Amino acid sequence: MFEVKREVTGISERLARSSFALALALCAVAVCVSDSAAQKTRKSTTATPAAKKPAAKTAAQTTPKPAAKSAARPAAKTPAGVVNISTQPGAVVWVDEVRRGVADAEGKLSLKLTPGRHALRVRAKGFAEKSLTLLPTRRGALPFALTQTADEAELLFQQAEEAREKGKNADAVELYRQALARRPKFAAAHLGLARSLESQDNFDDALEELEAARRDRPVYPESWAVEGRIQRSLADHEAALAAYRRALRESRGFQPEAHTGVGLVHEDKGRHAEAADAFRKAIAQLSDTEPVLYELLARNLERLERWREAVAAYEKYLQLAPQGAHASAINSIIDQLRKQAEEAGRQEAPPL
Repeated sequence: MFEVKREVTGISERLARSSFALALALCAVAVCVSDSAAQKTRKSTTATPAAKKPAAKTAAQTTPKPAAKSAARPAAKTPAGVVNISTQPGAVVWVDEVRRGVADAEGKLSLKLTPGRHALRVRAKGFAEKSLTLLPTRRGALPFALTQTADEAELLFQQAEEAREKGKNADAVELYRQALARRPKFAAAHLGLARSLESQDNFDDALEELEAARRDRPVYPESWAVEGRIQRSLADHEAALAAYRRALRESRGFQPEAHTGVGLVHEDKGRHAEAADAFRKAIAQLSDTEPVLYELLARNLERLERWREAVAAYEKYLQLAPQGAHASAINSIIDQLRKQAEEAGRQEAPPL
């Protein structure tokens, strides 16, 4: 699963020693209002007693009343490229092996997808995981029914994933190992165990688990993305780049975690133009679901003295995460960058 947030959290931890799930949710509510008007008839009275009342109209002569118009509004159309998933509450959804969000309390999740075919995978606690191929023409409403499971290995694995996401890595390690004892060939469990071991700085054991995962699943882009993280933690930038590039080859270029990792390695080496390019690729693949990527992009644009582009990136971060952990600091940075952009513009202006 995609771990950009943990990647960036790792940066903050390293800087102290030496800011990813926002899922987009789109709901449309159609409000229906109907009303009918009752028409009143007035009786005509005359002062002459001999006046005759008009004969009642026959059914044939009666002009039919127009049917009351309904004020019901048509249901809102689903935006192009959006799939509206209905499944179990709290279910986690992956698209092309990249974690994209969690279903809400009603089991709803809306995702914006790029054109083309996509592989969807859904997992909910207590239910068997389910996958399907989403064809290019299929968008809009997508019911995704799951089946309850009693598989001990699967249930232990789900508990391990939940523990790891809550930062309880010691508990997660034990639960992953219990799941693997019941199902040794369980690539996702090996991968999850590797992530938890990495969080404990147990890099050697984590690398062994990644190798075990690839024995069970020879083509496993996410495992190479995790290896890239580990190699970067070990300050082996070339090995990290090699692992990230392997992840991108196996995923045919669609691996936001790997693009993010490539950007971070380039940033470490002072190659800020290459870093900005990599972060832009990650942003494009995640359809604005990870605000922190705009922060990473902006700070590299700063170092390139591309002030206006940096301001635009920081402003996008604030648009997506107005209450984000770094929002206050970023507002101050934006003010400073605007002044620098104005100063640079004055210096570049030709003399009158």
